[in-house]
Amino acid sequence: MSGNAAGTTPAGRAPANGRRGHVNVKKVVTLAVVALLLFLLITQPDQSAEAVRTAVGWLRQGAESIITFVRSLFG
Repeated sequence: MSGNAAGTTPAGRAPANGRRGHVNVKKVVTLAVVALLLFLLITQPDQSAEAVRTAVGWLRQGAESIITFVRSLFG
């Protein structure tokens, strides 16, 4: 071996698999999405509420469809 333990890298270098950069990008994207949602909630509350109502309606319809399917399957 070259003196490095398995899975280690020389000081100051990112791992070859790129995991260090991946975590930072994930955090940045998450923060950007949260910031965008907050911006929309603050600047357009009526439209944001309508979007949430629409999404909840889709979820409700989906749940009702699944319940109907299961009832017809076992009933």
